Amino acid sequence: MPARHRRALRIWLGCVALLIAVMILVGGATRLTDSGLSITEWQPIMGVVPPLSDGDWEKAFAAYQKIPEYTELKRGMSLDEFKTIFWWEWAHRFVGRLIGVVFFVPFVGFWLAGYTPRNYLPRLIGLFLLGGLQGAVGWYMVKSGLVDRTDVSQYRLAAHFGTALLILGYTLWLLFGLGKDEQTPRDVPRSRAPTWVAGAILLLMFLQLLAGALVAGLDAGFGFNTWPLINGAFVPDRLGEASPWYLNLFENPLTVQFDHRMLGYMVVASTLAQLAWLALKRAPYQLIGSALTLALLALLQAVLGVWTLLLVVPIPLGLAHQAGAVVVFCTAVYHLWLTTRVNAPEKSHAPASA
Repeated sequence: MPARHRRALRIWLGCVALLIAVMILVGGATRLTDSGLSITEWQPIMGVVPPLSDGDWEKAFAAYQKIPEYTELKRGMSLDEFKTIFWWEWAHRFVGRLIGVVFFVPFVGFWLAGYTPRNYLPRLIGLFLLGGLQGAVGWYMVKSGLVDRTDVSQYRLAAHFGTALLILGYTLWLLFGLGKDEQTPRDVPRSRAPTWVAGAILLLMFLQLLAGALVAGLDAGFGFNTWPLINGAFVPDRLGEASPWYLNLFENPLTVQFDHRMLGYMVVASTLAQLAWLALKRAPYQLIGSALTLALLALLQAVLGVWTLLLVVPIPLGLAHQAGAVVVFCTAVYHLWLTTRVNAPEKSHAPASA
């Protein structure tokens, strides 16, 4: 592939990845400001135009006044207050539409111009389809809070957030694949152990982020705001009070927050252990540097999470914590990709002269 083609594709996918990260953060702000149910309709095309007249605003406000969130929690809200939460949700949806345009238009242009490698074409089509699925999942989430609930389902919120992470990770993987390939002798076998370890850590981080989405969905971060103990104990009582027992993992705020903490400890410990293992293994310096960066970011993210909890989730810290989670996830994706390109050779029993 010509270098200029590769560079153009990398810039394009980099912009798409950046917009996805921005959308995740705007979605976090939408959640923290309780703005996610302010738009009660899904209009993929016409919804890009916000209310432009007083009559349009009154109509949008009237629709919001019919849902349980308003009737049970926010009765008496003024039109100006409604406009504030409306703009957050509109911005979240607008960024989603913008991502679709920024992806699709250059995709067609690069394809027609012959820039897109043949093996990338189905992958990019799959990425576009995932983006469309994410829009449907987002509306499916919003629908859960329009009739019988005053908030969206934590299950659907976690699904929406998890899908966004998968799309971001896949976009980055395609982006990294357009970089310069590492030159490794073909006759030197590579050890797969670093890749398996990096993959396990990435999976653990993904589970931790899903647990964080459940914490947000249940507003579990606004309770039990002590650390390192919860209600005076490291392992508090009432973790299993819901019946059947497995509902505690998803619907008991205390258990959900406890699980989020434990997974956080596991993420930090696993990244530090990976760093020590690669150093002792005398892995290539690129892998050690990547593992060191990941471990430091995971540790900083844990500290930020504790700080956010102790201050009862102020919006700026809540957004910083979510941004940190995205950065750590992206770093873990890069580290995994790097292990598939730059790896320590397997030990050989052949004579040194060979």
